[in-house]
Amino acid sequence: MRIGVCTAPESMTRAVDGLDFVEGTVANLLCPREGESAFAKRLAAARACPLPVQAANVLLPGELKTTGPEVDPAAVDAYIAVVCRRAGLMGLKIIVYGSGGSRRVPEGFDRAAAADQIVGHLQRWGPMAAEAGVTFVLEPLNRQECNIVNSVGEGAELVRRADHPNVRLLADTYHMARDGDPPQAIRAAGGLIAHAHCAEAAGRVPVGFGGEDHRPYFRALKDAGYDGRIAIEAQWEDFETQLPRALAQLRRQIEEA
Repeated sequence: MRIGVCTAPESMTRAVDGLDFVEGTVANLLCPREGESAFAKRLAAARACPLPVQAANVLLPGELKTTGPEVDPAAVDAYIAVVCRRAGLMGLKIIVYGSGGSRRVPEGFDRAAAADQIVGHLQRWGPMAAEAGVTFVLEPLNRQECNIVNSVGEGAELVRRADHPNVRLLADTYHMARDGDPPQAIRAAGGLIAHAHCAEAAGRVPVGFGGEDHRPYFRALKDAGYDGRIAIEAQWEDFETQLPRALAQLRRQIEEA
């Protein structure tokens, strides 16, 4: 598996042994609500990064709703069109649709209708992603961060319904461990998984820092035939000094899985 880290490109001052890519945020990398001059600066920063910038998370701001009665599909799609075009120019491969604030179902709104909205978005975004050469991955979030798509199984169902090759699923060991989502859910999702995140449930520290065993998740990824990217999305006390240790700990658990 290719191991990356979720951080801004400018925080990477040098290449790090064992680190394959960087994953930033959509707002920082692509600045979809800003003009072309702002994006040109972000593009230059990405190109100056000593590691390839290949993914972006936090697709949508909380105020741009994707579930509920206030959804404006035209506004959402206009935003996504900018994201896709700029992601293509930057050479990104993966865009993560977690965005708990945008996705949160308002109180009193029908959950099934919200799921239909998410599927509808993914169906519209798939062709835009294909044209840009990127893949959207739906990220299940733990129940404290969002109230819909809270398990790998639930996410897999919506991805299957969206039925587009550029719409896939993300598995995050942090969210899975927080909510008790079992490794078997990864096996059941199989070839739908196109990206992964990891961190420990307690404190969101890098895998291996708090003593949690995430090898069952990594074994499930292997059993599902997954050999793609996995990004450390963690809280750091000292990023530069902790990163090499985090990479070593993660690689060991992956190899031992």
